[in-house]
Amino acid sequence: MTTEPTYRRGDSGPAVAAIRERLARLGLIDAGAIPVQGEAVFDEAVETAVRHFQQTRRTTVDGLVTPGTLRLLEEASWRLGDRDLVPADDPPFGDDVAELQRALLTLGFDCGRVNGAYDRATAAAVREFQRNVGLTPDGVTDLLTVQALNRLGRRMAGGGLLHAMRESEAIQSAGPALPGKTLVLDPGHGGPDSGVTASGLAESEIVFDIADRVRTRLEKLSVTTHLTRGAGGSPDQVRRAEKANEVGADLLISLHCDAHANPAASGVAAFYYGNDRFGHSSPTGERFAGLVQREITARTGLANLGTHGMTWDLLRYTQMPAVRIELGYLTSPHDAALLASRRFRESCADAIVVAVQRLYLPPEADAPTGVLRLAELRAQ
Repeated sequence: MTTEPTYRRGDSGPAVAAIRERLARLGLIDAGAIPVQGEAVFDEAVETAVRHFQQTRRTTVDGLVTPGTLRLLEEASWRLGDRDLVPADDPPFGDDVAELQRALLTLGFDCGRVNGAYDRATAAAVREFQRNVGLTPDGVTDLLTVQALNRLGRRMAGGGLLHAMRESEAIQSAGPALPGKTLVLDPGHGGPDSGVTASGLAESEIVFDIADRVRTRLEKLSVTTHLTRGAGGSPDQVRRAEKANEVGADLLISLHCDAHANPAASGVAAFYYGNDRFGHSSPTGERFAGLVQREITARTGLANLGTHGMTWDLLRYTQMPAVRIELGYLTSPHDAALLASRRFRESCADAIVVAVQRLYLPPEADAPTGVLRLAELRAQ
């Protein structure tokens, strides 16, 4: 199996020329700086532009053009109306799809998450829109469909609010009881990909152990629980999201550890789907990220590094609220010592399960952070 290349500062050649051209089209570097003759170079200006692009896309900011970043650059080149969007097993991706999804939500047609993927939910929403405006309901977003969207879209607003209301209603209608709910636990990395390795510890092993402890606790509460991988598997993020969608999960929780060149970097952070450019986020994911973040810091003493919206594939392509938790830095002597501890891992598992219960409790039945215990959940 071949591995797609990653481009970085100092590289040169035709692929770098193509990267420079895409960045220039997005207005991130001077188009006049693209060499007419000779090899294009991945220089400081390109690295700065790539970092800026990654930041605006709410993805990992490292200045490297990985296959994922290259795909995002390609997606950014499309505007609604540039091409016909046709339903397919391998759906089109792009900013034009995100524009379409925002317009559909604004008009009240539920296409799910604004993720830039022309998936089944989006095609179904297009068909429903076409039926309502008298167009052939074939699910193809062609010029006539775009023109109809533009005519109606100018008169309405509030797509993000509608999506937030739907997520909130889904949580309320699910009820406070955990039995009957379905959760997917995603221990990061796996197999030959061990993730961060430092202080004699491997990220993939730590997060699998914690995920297994969470699974055991949830199953005792009669929650149907799935793991995205076994002890040796390593599916990519898109496949993990697909698995969660296939089982109809109510919530996905992804577990990771972090690393930094500075050993003083320490603490826990939580991430949910959020993208300023698309003007869309997962309000339930954001709420759960805050709950789990506060429970972990209250029970373990790890520093609270906050919650953040990101567009990593796992968060982007799941149809349910999803949260990624970075459980400390393995490069920190303080955090590594905690992560090696059985007691710490037990506390993390307790915190995650309690946060899940708090997500479904009505405000009047909720308890302060750090005081709700698993024994109380089993008694309900």
